[in-house]
Amino acid sequence: MNRELIATTSISIFASPSEVWKALIDPEIIKQYMYGTETETTWKLHDPIIFRGEWEGVPYVDKGVILDIIPERVLSYSYWSSISGTDDFEDNYAHITFHISPYDDETTVTVTQDNIEDEEKVIKTEESWMATLTQLKKILELKTH
Repeated sequence: MNRELIATTSISIFASPSEVWKALIDPEIIKQYMYGTETETTWKLHDPIIFRGEWEGVPYVDKGVILDIIPERVLSYSYWSSISGTDDFEDNYAHITFHISPYDDETTVTVTQDNIEDEEKVIKTEESWMATLTQLKKILELKTH
């Protein structure tokens, strides 16, 4: 894996930073835009984060640790997936970071993910995050407008 290869995806959402933040940390909202994923964490620095669900009929348990958390600005955690095909070693964990930036009536959400195998997987990761962020946008804009 390669910490140098980073997938980056952004989207602007007509919602306040506090509404976006709530959507990033509320397990019931996460479930709506993350394909039914159950999220377990305290949202405290260095505490574990666990995602459970089923993808294409295969159950998974993904996990990591909260690396940075600044309400309404930054959420970062390490991440390893049980269906990734890699062993559960620190070197196989990605770092996923959400940056929240307000601009007029919109909030921009930028997601980065590192430790990606190759350029082809960077593109697939960006496409996957764009699909997820698009779902997040739909949910938030339906609630606020």
